[in-house]
Amino acid sequence: MHVPDGFIDAPTSAVTGVVAAAAVAVSLRGARRELDERTAPLAGLVAAFIFAVQMLNFPVAAGTSGHLLGGALAAILVGPYTGVLCISVVLLMQGILFADGGLTALGVNITVMGCVTTIVAYGIFRGLVKLLPRTRRSVTAASFVAALVSVPAAAAAFTVLYAIGGTTDVSIGKVATAMVGVHTLIGIGEAAITALTVGSVIAVRPDLVYGARDLRQRLQLRVNGELVDAPAPEVAVAARTSHRKVWIGGLIASLVLAGFVSFYASADPDGLEKVAADKGMDQKVEEHDTADSPLADYGVKDVENARLSGGLAGVIGVSATVVAGTGVFWAVRRRRTTEDTASSGPVSTSV
Repeated sequence: MHVPDGFIDAPTSAVTGVVAAAAVAVSLRGARRELDERTAPLAGLVAAFIFAVQMLNFPVAAGTSGHLLGGALAAILVGPYTGVLCISVVLLMQGILFADGGLTALGVNITVMGCVTTIVAYGIFRGLVKLLPRTRRSVTAASFVAALVSVPAAAAAFTVLYAIGGTTDVSIGKVATAMVGVHTLIGIGEAAITALTVGSVIAVRPDLVYGARDLRQRLQLRVNGELVDAPAPEVAVAARTSHRKVWIGGLIASLVLAGFVSFYASADPDGLEKVAADKGMDQKVEEHDTADSPLADYGVKDVENARLSGGLAGVIGVSATVVAGTGVFWAVRRRRTTEDTASSGPVSTSV
């Protein structure tokens, strides 16, 4: 759902740019509360993983494909504020390096793909987790539903923006029906990917999943003939698998997906591209400012072998995203540590 330059007029793009900038600023502050020594490295990896999986377009209907948006996955794994930052890093890397998503439309893309998906998904997720039994399966099921709803919600948000500042005269009702309809199908794929990923991480390191931090397995002890709940040890699972192994495993998976599996992704246009072509929304699309980039369109310039070109571009993209993301999140984490130290003040002692 990467919006290109020329879809939305300049005033609307400028306003959404301000909205996106404000959202990122708020998220930077909020992420200081979410990030700790466990989640700071994971956040950069989550951004890289989302970048990799977004390269894997899957067919959803005749002549149409879809790909992960990632807002729900990021919010559940590392928190909603950090999730917005993850998607923003991904979109920035895609726009600058790969000419994917217009630079003047960056505010639109962050607002729609980052803010809307994250806010909607995490709100639904938290509501379901409170209602469902406190089990790992409940977290996975809530992840599925939250991700499913977040995609058509993003499509609806784009339609609203297009109704305000679209550059072509088309029937908004038809656009809304087509966008929400096809993105509901895409949402099923998003939900499956999100639930599978969250479930896999919970099975190995539940303490690393932000959305499962309230999850506690209760032990029951018999005291004087009565069963009494007792908290289960929190370190049992964490002790079996080191943080470093999880991070390395996730990075290897991201590199394999982007560098090899992406070659087999669907070549059909994604939901937005298909609707735009069918409804005439793409009449004023502008050429991307970095269309001549050596990595434009997810291929390495002057590398003739398509498999090798795409694979190298994917590996470069994952590497650049994990470096950029980890740098941002470590800086945020360090800022929090500095502020905590400053707020604690000097410790005075007396004899």
